[in-house]
Amino acid sequence: RIAYIDTVRLNRAGASLFYSVLVKSDGRGNIQEIYRVRLPGNPILGEGKPENQNHAMIFSRGEFVQTIDMNQEGYFEEALKMRNALQEFAKREGPLPTTILGLREHIFTGSVSSLANYMALQETSFVTLGQRVLTKPLCIRLHYGHPDVFDKLFFITRGGISKSSKGINLSEDIFAGYNAVIRGGSVGFKEYLQVGKGRDVGMSQIYKFEAKLSQGAAEQSLSRDVYRLCHRLDFFRLLSMYFGGIGHYFSNVLTVLTVYVVVYLMTVLALFGIERIGDRMITPMGTIQMLLGGLGLLQTIPLFATLGTERGWWPSLREILHVFITGGPLHFMFHIQTKANYMAQTILVGGAKYRATGRGFVTQHTPMDEQFRFFASSHLYLGVELSVGLILMGIYTDAGQYFGRTWSLWLASISFLASPFWFNPLTFEWSVVTSDYGKYLRWMRGNTGGASKSWSMWWMEENSFYKTMPLPSKMIFVIKAAIYVLIAEGIRRSDLFKDDTTLHKPVVSITRVLIFISFLLVLGRLYTMNQRGMPYPVRRTIGILISIGLVIGIVTVFIEDTNCIRYALAAYYFIGALCLLGLLFGFNKFVKHFYFVHDLVCGHIIFIPIFVLAALQLPHHIQTWLLYHNALSNDVVVSDILRYARRSQEAGGGGSEQNEDLIEQVNELKKTVQKQEQLLASVGLMQTGDSSIATRNPSTDAIASLVSSSSEPMT
Repeated sequence: RIAYIDTVRLNRAGASLFYSVLVKSDGRGNIQEIYRVRLPGNPILGEGKPENQNHAMIFSRGEFVQTIDMNQEGYFEEALKMRNALQEFAKREGPLPTTILGLREHIFTGSVSSLANYMALQETSFVTLGQRVLTKPLCIRLHYGHPDVFDKLFFITRGGISKSSKGINLSEDIFAGYNAVIRGGSVGFKEYLQVGKGRDVGMSQIYKFEAKLSQGAAEQSLSRDVYRLCHRLDFFRLLSMYFGGIGHYFSNVLTVLTVYVVVYLMTVLALFGIERIGDRMITPMGTIQMLLGGLGLLQTIPLFATLGTERGWWPSLREILHVFITGGPLHFMFHIQTKANYMAQTILVGGAKYRATGRGFVTQHTPMDEQFRFFASSHLYLGVELSVGLILMGIYTDAGQYFGRTWSLWLASISFLASPFWFNPLTFEWSVVTSDYGKYLRWMRGNTGGASKSWSMWWMEENSFYKTMPLPSKMIFVIKAAIYVLIAEGIRRSDLFKDDTTLHKPVVSITRVLIFISFLLVLGRLYTMNQRGMPYPVRRTIGILISIGLVIGIVTVFIEDTNCIRYALAAYYFIGALCLLGLLFGFNKFVKHFYFVHDLVCGHIIFIPIFVLAALQLPHHIQTWLLYHNALSNDVVVSDILRYARRSQEAGGGGSEQNEDLIEQVNELKKTVQKQEQLLASVGLMQTGDSSIATRNPSTDAIASLVSSSSEPMT
């Protein structure tokens, strides 16, 4: 049965009536209306999902209600246990009544790709180990999403199971848990009953999901619910609530902030030559840092134990090793920054919004321009900034043990830069790289068509939040600008590429070369303003000549006077500080041109290694094997999906219009499967023409039992 809100328009002025309606199928292909309840107005005032839950509550029967998301499914054998689960409400395990019963979730999308497997393992860890510990002994498990079972009578008399105010209730599920604890209820958790769940499988989906959770956590920290709860909990449960909720996101913010501070602190010490106390050089502890970093591997032991008891010890060990080999640490470090960025931005600026992530099987390649739009502000800029800081520190430091001191910092910066492209299918295929580069340049030059067609539009949207930022928040960015000025001054007064021009007089006057470069820049500006009226051959020729002239002029300056390299680096940081201050105080149009150059530089820093790896050919096959070996050789059921879709198409009958979408999806899936199987065959992982499925892992692939081929014909 389906509950929905029906809107009946009364007149041209827009006056409408709103009804809560419950409908069902009559068994003959028609829709039968059961109930219609008139509402005093439009009930969707806040977020849509919790508003829908609250308006549909009147149509539920019984004393308990279970909430199920669209990406979840029930299993028949689990439904037989529901009677036992409901009896958990009748027995008290403490002084307070059980008002929410949490259930375990079984992630069935772990076989699609390495990313899907990471998310499945992360969710497995949280819905078993995490919630088990939060329940006992911490006694602070709340409601973290469906499929929890609610005591309906308790909640409908205390405000409903969802809070739906815009922004503040972005993570609507957790507020049901806050409501239950504040009003005298307790939350239980039982693992003998589970519900299937499909998690995000694409990089962009996971990114938006983590961003939504982080923004929701930031809004929670500002809410009255958390304020009231913190004033009523005892000290130990208060610490437990911080540990199991918003504290995780604050820890991510502090982790990234620490990395940033450490990189710039070591760089400033090296730049100004103060890596000493008096006459004694500081003693780096690089070896100890590496040993402490290795202790981080101990955090995988609880997950290893859980997988060992469920799947066996040898499969568990292979699973953990597979995560490390395929780049799992890069993925998890990447999303530490995702959480930190959106948590900090929401607290400093606000503007949290619901992000629809979808739960589709996304294994298609994402173009470079789209990747840049997604990840530039949150990850790519920071990755480039940290990398340059570490390179400067390596040039100037005299303290020694460089690798031991910086390996973890390099790992963080590489994860911010490389993860979006490593986990993007076909990133290192030459034809795809050249196509992506062309799209990226067209997007950078675009002026109209929205953020997806124009860098200019995207940049204005991406930096619009600076206008609404309060003054105390702006002070943080002023400190960042001051650090840039400090780095610029350190580079300017250093001995990097220092040359005495009185001893080595330049062959070509630097002043004349600079005048020549300025002339070309003015000419280039006039060219961009009038290029649409020029014939294509003329436009192309002038553009190439201006580009070649600029490159020759800049290279000539650096060769004739190497001091200019140092001055250019110092100027880059100094201009960066001025541009950041310009953004803060409303000079967007002025600083926009400098940010355009910065984005061109960042884009080419990313593209150059991708071009080199694509030219080598082998990285492309290695990437496909590591990311999709689990999917294409062991667990995935793509062939079964195709077979099932084909049978559904044949059984559906009807006209060609009804099956048009299905035929298109089947053809697209066929092309994808054939292309990936050819890639695996080319590296010897699959025999040509063999698309059979070797083995399946039932603990990570529930779809296999649903769409596997049957010996009986489908009717």
